[in-house]
Amino acid sequence: QVHLVESGGGLVQPGGSLRLSCAASGMVLSINAMGWYRQAPGQQRELVARMPSRSSTVYADSVKGRFTISRDFGKNTFYLQMNKLKAEDTAVYYCKLDLWTPLGAVQEYWGQGTQVTVSS
Repeated sequence: QVHLVESGGGLVQPGGSLRLSCAASGMVLSINAMGWYRQAPGQQRELVARMPSRSSTVYADSVKGRFTISRDFGKNTFYLQMNKLKAEDTAVYYCKLDLWTPLGAVQEYWGQGTQVTVSS
């Protein structure tokens, strides 16, 4: 079993920065992709950034040039650096880890979510 623990959310003023962390524990063997998603009140959950193991990183248009996804290979932890934050970035942010199973399927794991509020 794999467990994801998120941290780093909070309240920040417009134009500020936050870094979210997602620490994975358990049987983290073969990573297909890792990513960050967010869900604002009354909205559907949406992709923010996704880093596949074998192809290019993808960002939502709304965060390109402001957010960066990265990974610490030694710690099974990945991050979302968020700069130049805007009020519309306010949401609950979720990390997601996709792992290959021995049979070649993909198993998805989600973090518990962390609130990011951008407000003056």
